[in-house]
Amino acid sequence: MTTFKDSPLHAGGETPSGRMTLAQIFESLMGGDLTVRITAYDGSAAGPEDAEFGLKLKTPRGTTYLVTAPGDLGLARAYIAGDLELVGAHPGDPYGALQALASDLNFSRPSPLTLATIARSLGIEHFKPIAPPPQEALPRWRRFAEGFRHSKARDAEVIHHHYDVSNTFYEWVLGPSMTYTCAVYPDLEASLETAQENKYRLIFDKLRLKPGDRLLDIGCGWGGMVRYAAHRGVKVIGATLSAEQAEWAQKAIVDEGLSDLAEVRHSDYRDVTETGFDAVSSIGLTEHIGVANYPAYFGFIRDRLRVGGMLLNHCITRPDNSSRSRAGSFIDRYVFPDGELTGSGKIISKLQDIGGMEVVHEENFRDHYALTLRDWNVNLVDHWDEAVAEVGEGTARLWGLYMAGCRIGFERDIIQLHHVLATKLDDRGGNDLPLRPWWNA
Repeated sequence: MTTFKDSPLHAGGETPSGRMTLAQIFESLMGGDLTVRITAYDGSAAGPEDAEFGLKLKTPRGTTYLVTAPGDLGLARAYIAGDLELVGAHPGDPYGALQALASDLNFSRPSPLTLATIARSLGIEHFKPIAPPPQEALPRWRRFAEGFRHSKARDAEVIHHHYDVSNTFYEWVLGPSMTYTCAVYPDLEASLETAQENKYRLIFDKLRLKPGDRLLDIGCGWGGMVRYAAHRGVKVIGATLSAEQAEWAQKAIVDEGLSDLAEVRHSDYRDVTETGFDAVSSIGLTEHIGVANYPAYFGFIRDRLRVGGMLLNHCITRPDNSSRSRAGSFIDRYVFPDGELTGSGKIISKLQDIGGMEVVHEENFRDHYALTLRDWNVNLVDHWDEAVAEVGEGTARLWGLYMAGCRIGFERDIIQLHHVLATKLDDRGGNDLPLRPWWNA
């Protein structure tokens, strides 16, 4: 079979007909020398016939998605809509196919002659934008109707977009812990539930919590940390912007007999007025705050703590402090609208700059998040039929794609997960902490 590398188009020429097949177009846009197999609805194919994984373009609509949004957004639109298949992979866990595809994706700009040939081959109708899949959020510039970026109203809307999918769906994906944050695996053989329990144990110990203490858990999700601490005699207030999370968490609190100690509020964390907490946990919230709002965010936490109180900030980060903070198109439109990531160094510096807080420990858990995502994908595969019946195939495909893609991101050090531990100092800059770490790693 003639490959793109050997074809006239690779040298800047044209096929005898002057047009390209869909598979040739794919191959040209991906840089040639494919390791995956490409097939298309026009009957064309490219790439090795014995490839373990492949791409199958099924419909003209998929072509339009790919042409009008080149890159990850167009691929996601076509895949979520069912117009593009990752051959050889289960839609609940396309990790292997994404790994193979990532080695092929190049998206280097073709020559002007090749671009003209592509346009002539496809026809003008594919260059007219069409409505994206219903799972897609509005682009950033159209979200102003929901308020300014990171206003209370707009934050509530984007949290609703991601978290109010279906508690039943999350139960299948996350497992019994209902914990949608990175677990901490004590060893490679540990189960997801063991690792999530271990994560809460680690945070509880780092915060030096004991019976009778008061904890504020902001961005508390389904109340995993709230209930863990309350079971150990700590009085806890949790806050979440997700109505479905708050309802689920409050029921779990009642069912577990924790009503005297625990409460989860459906509210913005900025509306919590109580002060004097012994500790604040922020587990997976900072990603939604916005880098420009870090000073106000950390100032709020400092002002809610008593002198000597502890903060544990658990947050996805970038591996450096200079990259742009805004998420890419796919993540922003389908996963975390308005989400922003930065390096752990910037998080630490913003926390230090507010004054009155001392950072005492920091560590990276990116390998643990890759394992967590692996196990979530396994759960989705195990409950695929139920998940599709609950939220629809498009949403289920989106979650499989998103989690497997993020797993690759953590494995390749494109993103990380950091704990930052800090304490509120007294007026003379003192603290009462032990000289060495007091928790079991």
